[in-house]
Amino acid sequence: MNPQKLMKQLQQAQERVQREIDALEIEATSGGGMVKVVMDGHKNLKTLRIDPEVVSKDDVEMLQDLVTAAVNEASRKVDDAVQEKIGGLTGGMKIPGLF
Repeated sequence: MNPQKLMKQLQQAQERVQREIDALEIEATSGGGMVKVVMDGHKNLKTLRIDPEVVSKDDVEMLQDLVTAAVNEASRKVDDAVQEKIGGLTGGMKIPGLF
């Protein structure tokens, strides 16, 4: 097998996976959907939606907890999705410097 050809194929696969990660939009909710967040594949928060019914000046702590929970869940889901895409590329092997 030609090592240069293999490296080119690996590079093309890595670029494809990187594009897929760039295009990810992961949604998570908390409070039964009262708080919804969408994150991209790089864990940048794209949207945050809060149901007006959960907004109460008397219970700001609950709202803060719901936002924190939704953001943390989205972050975990991004990690899972990225690992799945990278795992498909490497066959589950960890290759230093690949991502």
